[in-house]
Amino acid sequence: MSPIPDAALAARIRPAATDPSLLRNFCIIAHIDHGKSTLADRMLQLTGVVEARVMRAQYLDRMDIERERGITIKSQAVRMPWGVADDAGTLQPYALNMIDTPGHVDFTYEVSRSLAACEGAVLLVDAAQGIEAQTLANLYLALENDLQIIPVLNKIDLPAAQPDKFAEELAGLVGGDPEDVLRVSGKTGEGVEALLDRIVELVPAPQGDANAPARAMIFDSVYDTYRGVVTYVRVVDGQLHPRERIAMMSTRATHELLEIGVSSPEPAPTQGLGVGEV
Repeated sequence: MSPIPDAALAARIRPAATDPSLLRNFCIIAHIDHGKSTLADRMLQLTGVVEARVMRAQYLDRMDIERERGITIKSQAVRMPWGVADDAGTLQPYALNMIDTPGHVDFTYEVSRSLAACEGAVLLVDAAQGIEAQTLANLYLALENDLQIIPVLNKIDLPAAQPDKFAEELAGLVGGDPEDVLRVSGKTGEGVEALLDRIVELVPAPQGDANAPARAMIFDSVYDTYRGVVTYVRVVDGQLHPRERIAMMSTRATHELLEIGVSSPEPAPTQGLGVGEV
């Protein structure tokens, strides 16, 4: 529908104060070079989290080798606001947590960890090349995690695109009608608004007990020279707050949470994280 127009609506999806029913956690999966990062760029622009003047291609790819080779190696999580009108025509705010995943077969484990943090997956297929090996491999990974699959054809602006042919193949693969396969262009932005609306409509809201002891799943971590270890987590139950002490289930080691925040897409500190938040 549209980005969040005013502060009152934005306050309803503030980190640590967002009702889980207003959260949607999803990832983008596809074969290598089918346009995941370009589609993610358009989503960042449409939701207003990145201004046009600072936008650059493959915005979420931060490593030098990623930008040099034009591929995604590390998954990146980003929180985006989006508004969708309900049946009465009232604009409802939602917080979309998107994880852009690698497409190369060598980074399959990176994809599997990201899938475990989501309830839905956008299965992206190049409208000129069709279904390829990693399309199937990533789809099976998503199905193993019981995710809601949203089939999407990308690059429909290419002269060689055959959207009708590949929509039938994709519908046959995931089960459904060819008309349900969305057609988008990550390059021009065509159809991306409809995709964001479809994500809100189809991806289930995260489930969890806000009053239970805090539990979270770590799906990635990086080392920062100034901050130390930065972990990417998805909260399962309860809430996390700065200065709390946590225990790792695998090693029983305890740590103090120095700072908690979200990526939107630059890191921003928050007062905490609630159920379903990333």
